[in-house]
Amino acid sequence: MPFKTSVIISTYNSPDWLEKVLWGYGNQNYKDFQIIIADDGSSSETTDIIGDFRKNTNMPIDHLWHEKNNCQKSIMLNKAVVHANGDYLIFVDGDCVPRKDFVSVHVKNARSNYFLSGGHTKLPMCCSIRVDKESILSGKLFNIVWLQQNGYPDTAKKLRLVLKRPFSNLFNLIPTKNKWNGHNASGWKKDIIGVNGFDERIKHGGEDRELGDRLKHAGVKVKRIRYTAVSIHLSHGTNYNDGAYNPDNIAIHSETLRTESRFTSFGIIKS
Repeated sequence: MPFKTSVIISTYNSPDWLEKVLWGYGNQNYKDFQIIIADDGSSSETTDIIGDFRKNTNMPIDHLWHEKNNCQKSIMLNKAVVHANGDYLIFVDGDCVPRKDFVSVHVKNARSNYFLSGGHTKLPMCCSIRVDKESILSGKLFNIVWLQQNGYPDTAKKLRLVLKRPFSNLFNLIPTKNKWNGHNASGWKKDIIGVNGFDERIKHGGEDRELGDRLKHAGVKVKRIRYTAVSIHLSHGTNYNDGAYNPDNIAIHSETLRTESRFTSFGIIKS
């Protein structure tokens, strides 16, 4: 029997972008997965978008929400992990629109004792605002010609959009950092719970990399799928990666690396 799969979408106050992302998941060629919205305190606009989407598509969506209190993304992600009915969990951001084979690529590449690390192709704002339901459902969004006609610059990352098998599989072998990328990563629920989930002390960025390093310390290997699990990252005004360089976050991550920690006492279960 195939394993159960859950897609965990993190979001905060980006309802227009989240709606585009949901159209992407409604258009997947692999349908057997649970959707969980891990909402770090968004306003009612996000709730309204999710409600309208449920009515218009009949697609079941579990919306987990807590009141905003600074950045508590790690807390909400842990709640989503516990809530998930899937054996296998795919983690994405609420501003990353998946290609129609996104979930199937993760599912087909899932292997025991591995997590998968993907990437994204980022759009400028001028191009992001032109993304609509039709471009997502038709697949135009993932067509390099359409993107360039709508403001996408001529950058190297277009290879993620134009490469086909077997070349995309070959490009996955290009050496790069073996890290958990929270906008496009997946792993087994038992492995994530085994390292006690995300460290809830980490605020506003870097929680994904720290989790990935604990998984690796626990013996979980990494497989890269940057050129086969394709998603489009819509532009936003905030650079969430800045949080990874926060001194407190750096200190937590450095301690994980120094001690080769496999477990956090500040995760799903509090010591």
